[in-house]
Amino acid sequence: MSTLDPVAVFRTEAAECLEAIEAGLLDLTHQLDNKDLVDAVFRGLHTLKGSGAMFGFEALAAFTHHCETAFDRVRKGEVAATSELVAAVLAAQDHMRALVDQPDADHGDTGHKLLAQLQAAVGGKEAAPAAVSVPAAVRDAAAKKKNSWHIRFSLPANSMANGTNPLGLLDELRDLGECTVRANTSAIPPLDALPPTELHISWDVTLTSEQDRSAIDDVFIFVLDDMELSVEEISGRAAATAAPVEEKAEPAPAVAASAAPVSPATVPEFRPVEAVPVKREAPAAVSQAKAAENVRVPAERLDELMDRVGELVIAQSRLSQLASASADIALRSVSEEIERLSGELRDTMMVLRMVPVATLFSRFRRLVHDLARETGKVIELVTEGESTEVDKTVIERLADPLVHLVRNSIDHGLETPADRLASGKTEAGTVTLSARQAGGEVIISIKDDGRGINRERVRAKAESSGLIQPGQPLSDSELLQLIFAPGFSTAAAITNLSGRGVGMDVVKKTVEALRGAIDIVSVPGQGSEVSLRIPLTLAIIDGLLVRVGAGRYVIPLSAVEECLELSLEEDLRSRGRSFISLRDSLVPFLRLRDLFRTGTKPDVHQKVVVISTGTERVGLVVDQIIGDHQTVIKSMSKLHNNVATFSGATILGDGSVALILDVGHLVAAGQQQEAQLRVAG
Repeated sequence: MSTLDPVAVFRTEAAECLEAIEAGLLDLTHQLDNKDLVDAVFRGLHTLKGSGAMFGFEALAAFTHHCETAFDRVRKGEVAATSELVAAVLAAQDHMRALVDQPDADHGDTGHKLLAQLQAAVGGKEAAPAAVSVPAAVRDAAAKKKNSWHIRFSLPANSMANGTNPLGLLDELRDLGECTVRANTSAIPPLDALPPTELHISWDVTLTSEQDRSAIDDVFIFVLDDMELSVEEISGRAAATAAPVEEKAEPAPAVAASAAPVSPATVPEFRPVEAVPVKREAPAAVSQAKAAENVRVPAERLDELMDRVGELVIAQSRLSQLASASADIALRSVSEEIERLSGELRDTMMVLRMVPVATLFSRFRRLVHDLARETGKVIELVTEGESTEVDKTVIERLADPLVHLVRNSIDHGLETPADRLASGKTEAGTVTLSARQAGGEVIISIKDDGRGINRERVRAKAESSGLIQPGQPLSDSELLQLIFAPGFSTAAAITNLSGRGVGMDVVKKTVEALRGAIDIVSVPGQGSEVSLRIPLTLAIIDGLLVRVGAGRYVIPLSAVEECLELSLEEDLRSRGRSFISLRDSLVPFLRLRDLFRTGTKPDVHQKVVVISTGTERVGLVVDQIIGDHQTVIKSMSKLHNNVATFSGATILGDGSVALILDVGHLVAAGQQQEAQLRVAG
């Protein structure tokens, strides 16, 4: 059995921790006075520092310590949280990520520059003074005052097996001040029933320190979620009697109660504060419950499992075909049961591969933040439909295209604050990322409220680049699609963001490789919206199996609107016209027999399968509709990369191969044919 590499596990958890820190920092940008966000960022930095030191990433731990210290000062009110501090820690976070990925690489003086920037952000910026003045003598007395605390804590039974050393926690408590420790061994089972890896000791600690309660919480910050902890403050001279009490087996309250009578003026006050049992369930039960919530599985294993499920679906299809041709009732029964089980397994596997689009959208908060600082524009990012789920492979491949689209919206679409105010808009421009499911597709849109696309400049650039002929008639959709041509750019000058014409053509190629399509809508002065229509999954789809001549083909079922019958007489009447009337509208259709050059005669009763991508529709004339088919998608070979009519292939139950039709390409071909016929007419 293979064991997980602990360093690889740390890197995975460090990446999640850095993402949480980044999210907290970006939220803090809009709420600089939010103490909860400050505490969350501090805890994240503290966790990263401690974990890095534990796994030997000393440079990471040392560098993170400075950022943690800066936020600790903010937490304690010594300095105020500012946008400069947030920007400095965001830049430092990028360096932390580099230290995680390449701890032994030479990072130059990047760390020193970032620390200087961090020091400038927190140096000399004191927190606002309190509204009520306090006499100097009182402040000095408060500064020297020592607090006494009675601490009880116990760890989960499996904590030592998971790498938690309770002696380290006790050492950290001793570092805070005078400390008396008593171990409670009453819960230890008999020796013959004691598992050597389990912990059954709890501790009572009396601590006298100048530190406040937050310093005690910081000691237990790594294990706070899984332990039982109570902290009671003992004020006044009760601390003097509390310390020796811990050497006895009696709790501090009992000693306070049995103390000798004294005058009221000298009676020490015993005041329990925040007796907080963090988790009231048994530690072992809590640990087991948490372990059952999530299991980390490498993505490669999911891909392998998906391949096996795909092969099972093909084998099940073969079994169903054999059973349907057999008179054996038992065989048919087993075939139906296998079909049901494989279908359930397929559905379960598809759900495992689906991840919420929020994991994709969250990456753009930092991008928008950095671009706003770089361009001087005021930008608000809005996300919608983050719970929409998409195949993990789709998420991975869409990351770079969306970066190009967001950068393009900010650079070309949004105006400067002065221009927006002059045109009657708000100073802040809005970029909206949204996702929604439509049938078997997910539609991801990038929308801005900027100036819109200048169609005259697009046409002029296209004509000068030779993409279109001067004066060539184009529909609005065709004109806007020109921005995805290789090397196309309307930027007046090359900048760090745009101007080289590289990126938008990559977006189109990536989306088409995912069997998707791109729609653009732009209103001058109001903004633009780019919509990516992407299949929910790239592994197994529901398809409509059809026959054209002697060949069989699969049409993605999500694109099918309806099926009609086309008689031989109607086929002959429509020759040269290629239109059918569908509820008072004309829909162009393609004869797949002619397109594929089958050389066969048409069936007497042909069928028209109406497919669509968005608002565009086209009919496909086939000889026979065989029925639904669970389609396991297989990639085409490199020799067929230029065959745009097909997006993949699948293996049928009899072992033969059926090609999967590229719906987007066929719809575009049908619309082009319609335009040519209208011009000719």
